[in-house]
Amino acid sequence: MKSSPEVSSINQEALVLTAKATELFVQYLATCSYRHGSGKTKKALTYSDLASTAEDSETLQFLADILPKKILASKYLKMLKEKREEEEEDNDDDGSDLGEALA
Repeated sequence: MKSSPEVSSINQEALVLTAKATELFVQYLATCSYRHGSGKTKKALTYSDLASTAEDSETLQFLADILPKKILASKYLKMLKEKREEEEEDNDDDGSDLGEALA
């Protein structure tokens, strides 16, 4: 809050309440992730548990971009390659239709 240029001063009570709300939210996220993830069997909370909870929970869906599931670099590169190929196919299809329409 203090880093925002639009905020000139912050009430101490607002800081305390924001800190407490943040603490409760992190506790809720950790508890949900532990219950629904592999934490019970391993007795640990992992990043994968947090990412899965963010993706699967409707309430926590807004965190999916912040906590994306980890993937291997090779899988990511493969996904990029497939996406480029699809875009090229779409561009080729669009161009041929346009050429036929003009003829």
